[in-house]
Amino acid sequence: MTAAIEDTALEAPVLFSTEPTDCGHLIGIMTLNTPKSLNALSVEMCQLLSQQLEQWQRDDRVVALVLRGAGDKAFCAGGDIRKLYDSMSETAPLPNPYATEFFSHEYRLYRQMHFYSKPLILWGDGIIMGGGMGLMAGCSHRLVTERTRFAMPEITIGLFPDASGSWFLQRMPAKTGLFLGLTGAQCNGNDALLVNLAEYAVASSDYDAIIQRLKQSDWQAVADSDSTDKFHNNSAYSIVSRALAAQPIAELPTSKLASYWHPIQQLMNSGSLGDIDAVLQSDEALAQLDKGFAEDSWTQRAVATYRHGCPVTAALTYGLYHKATDLSLEQVLYLETNVAVHCAANPDFKEGVRALLIDKDRNPQWSRSLADCLSAEGQQYIHQHFVNPYPKGEHPLGDWLSDDALGSQFVR
Repeated sequence: MTAAIEDTALEAPVLFSTEPTDCGHLIGIMTLNTPKSLNALSVEMCQLLSQQLEQWQRDDRVVALVLRGAGDKAFCAGGDIRKLYDSMSETAPLPNPYATEFFSHEYRLYRQMHFYSKPLILWGDGIIMGGGMGLMAGCSHRLVTERTRFAMPEITIGLFPDASGSWFLQRMPAKTGLFLGLTGAQCNGNDALLVNLAEYAVASSDYDAIIQRLKQSDWQAVADSDSTDKFHNNSAYSIVSRALAAQPIAELPTSKLASYWHPIQQLMNSGSLGDIDAVLQSDEALAQLDKGFAEDSWTQRAVATYRHGCPVTAALTYGLYHKATDLSLEQVLYLETNVAVHCAANPDFKEGVRALLIDKDRNPQWSRSLADCLSAEGQQYIHQHFVNPYPKGEHPLGDWLSDDALGSQFVR
């Protein structure tokens, strides 16, 4: 029987419960509970998750946590940006107070998850996009299913691949992360395994079996061990890994990234952003890439998304991908805060949300072409997104880093 931890009224945006293990410990269950919005992540949800993580961190009975989404369509389809859109008026100050609240709570949650001392297990079934990808990246053990579909589609709304995307996209092999950021390409569970966003392939019907395996594990070994090494044989991390590895491996759709890693690598190394754009805009140039890359409907959809997408987003994505090479997670999130708050003050983000979610005409009028972004004046405009917009000492993540932690080029 599941024991309630918080108010589990159906309207609560996040539900918390525990499952008792056979040896007297607890498995914490966190369920994103806004299925009508595909469990889109809000400020309140971030706050609730953070508070519960802190509470369970201090509870020695809780040995591992599972994060899942309500409904059968999505784990989390991104951030809840409707209220953010409403805050982006022409008279909103820079930095926009609500944008600061929205992104700082979200990014603080990701950091908390990355450095959490207990196993965080993602049930990654269904749609995972944007903010959901940030949650996915922050978990220590990620399960995907035959229904998993993930993407970073921010180029369609004039934002950029945030939610720590600048960090995890840069770490994907063969520059596949840059391709995903520029094109918003939709990927499957096998793709997630390939790019180190998941570790285990299970069937979408296996959730109860997974919970049962966790409950039957010998958690007493954790209490008896004096090791501080989370990868020690008797650590909670190792116990979770053994339990998940014991579940039969499910058959997932073929990985598109595995099939086309070579032409993607060719494309992403074809030169500057202008050179990459020239190939993506040319059917003839795409056809010259090997292995039938241009003929696949998956590729065609990704290319069409890029061509219809926001040029400023493309420039920001390319710039962040290269700036994040040597940055820590905290530095990336600090920098993403700067960029996100500038996006909330500039026209393309609001226009992209209007076209996709408000008027739903899917015909955004972007403020600049890519050629404009690559001009001298356009480069200054893009660079300004990286600069700290807050007065000295007032950056919302400033308790992590000093104002000059990223170098003078990012200081107001």
